[in-house]
Amino acid sequence: MAKLVLGIGSSHSPALLMEPSAWLARAAMDDKNIFALHDFDGKRVQYDELLAKADPAIVKEIAPDVMARRHEANQKAMVELNRRLDAVSPDLVIVLGDDHKEVFNDDNMPALSIFCGDTLPYKPQGIMKWKYDPRLNQDLWYPQEEKEYPIDSKNALRLIGDLMNNGFDLAHSRYLAPEQGMSHSFGYVYYKIMTNKIYPVIPISMNTYYPPTQVTPRRSYQLGQALRKAVEAWPEDLKVAIISTGGLSHFVVDEKFDREFLDVMASGKIDGHLDIPLEKLQSGNSEFRCWSALAGAVEGMKMDLIDYVPCYRSPAGTGCGMAFATWQ
Repeated sequence: MAKLVLGIGSSHSPALLMEPSAWLARAAMDDKNIFALHDFDGKRVQYDELLAKADPAIVKEIAPDVMARRHEANQKAMVELNRRLDAVSPDLVIVLGDDHKEVFNDDNMPALSIFCGDTLPYKPQGIMKWKYDPRLNQDLWYPQEEKEYPIDSKNALRLIGDLMNNGFDLAHSRYLAPEQGMSHSFGYVYYKIMTNKIYPVIPISMNTYYPPTQVTPRRSYQLGQALRKAVEAWPEDLKVAIISTGGLSHFVVDEKFDREFLDVMASGKIDGHLDIPLEKLQSGNSEFRCWSALAGAVEGMKMDLIDYVPCYRSPAGTGCGMAFATWQ
């Protein structure tokens, strides 16, 4: 029978594909952030408001040596995720990610959608298109050539049927519009976690950002449970991995919130996910929902936190809390 052999949780922030000088370039745009800044209470604020009440000690977090160490830690963590994925060499990888209006928009914004075509197109567009100072190091950045990646369409269709029979009303896509490519939630996995080998994938998009169809933490967790139940009922001898990307706190780094959430993930229980105030899950923090789905899938498995790296980029405390963990 099929078996879930590995769970991976990883941030997917563009800062992971940038050296610290480029983090600072992004910081220069924080006051124009289209996803909006929210303070530790979840209140939407302007950059100047955030800066006015920020701890002055945050300036130490953007010292060149501190940022360099954190950049190196991020790179090591991603290499380790890749190593652990290759060590189990799964037959299939289910990837949970959110969309930033790269594929879905207000004309069609499903809460949950599974791609079931034969290949998923990669195009260097949106977040994945290099648009920063050409003097910055572009070698870490997403590839700027188009490509097609293999999808396990047979099992994607079977998984859709299993989830529908288990009470989930899903959207599906067999292809994208000609001008569209995948979300960077999936582009990150192909480029940084499947560095050495590309495995067959089933991509699942979760709407975490955009009301009114945001998936709740409870439903996210239940989705993970249903995914595992479906997969482990398949009669074939398949090794399956599940990868969830996104988070942790951004676009304002909240180390306390991040560490408490990682404790919730390690607990293996649904209660902590249900207790998270929804007002805290705004903007980039909304991607905690992807981790909640992962938590449901890896119930009973042991979490190993590879690293947590708070990556500040401004004296106002903007940036991203990076987290990397596996379950086996």
